[in-house]
Amino acid sequence: MSLINYASREINCKIVYYGPGLGGKTTNIKYVYSKINPGTRGKLITLATELDRTLFFDFLPVDLGTIRGFKTRFHLYTVPGQVFYNASRKLILKGVDGMVFVADSQIERMEDNIESLKNLHENLAVHSVKLDGIPFVMQYNKRDLPNISSIEELENAINQTHVPSFESVAIQGTGVFETLKEVSKMVLRTIG
Repeated sequence: MSLINYASREINCKIVYYGPGLGGKTTNIKYVYSKINPGTRGKLITLATELDRTLFFDFLPVDLGTIRGFKTRFHLYTVPGQVFYNASRKLILKGVDGMVFVADSQIERMEDNIESLKNLHENLAVHSVKLDGIPFVMQYNKRDLPNISSIEELENAINQTHVPSFESVAIQGTGVFETLKEVSKMVLRTIG
């Protein structure tokens, strides 16, 4: 749930990027961070292992200006992709306002995408949240690689509820802001 602080006139919203390990979650956050005006962003906190994977989360408050007299901030998080860190995933999902599922488009990663999406449903259930009850978008990352599933195959396998979906090449920034903009708009509609 969005946190509304009437004293400071602030609305804080939490968006979590979820998906299989090395699928592009951290790359999305780092790209957004690199392109946002330094005056409107907070500190990017990355905790990584020796394999350059996110261990806990990235945190990036994005200031979106004022809505109805309230300053609006989005806090962007990623979860660790490895199953080993499932407890951290559950913790990061607490209080989520919107979700971005970053799927790896490579053919050989389809099972990982399916397993990660199943894990997302299970971990949200711990907080009594259903995915169809919160703003949710799909991002099909790594579209620049030669060994990728078609959009139709990805849609059939992991987007059976037909949420908005975006093609991306996060390392180049393609589709990154389009994805963030859509989930942000969806979250703001739930507040207003």
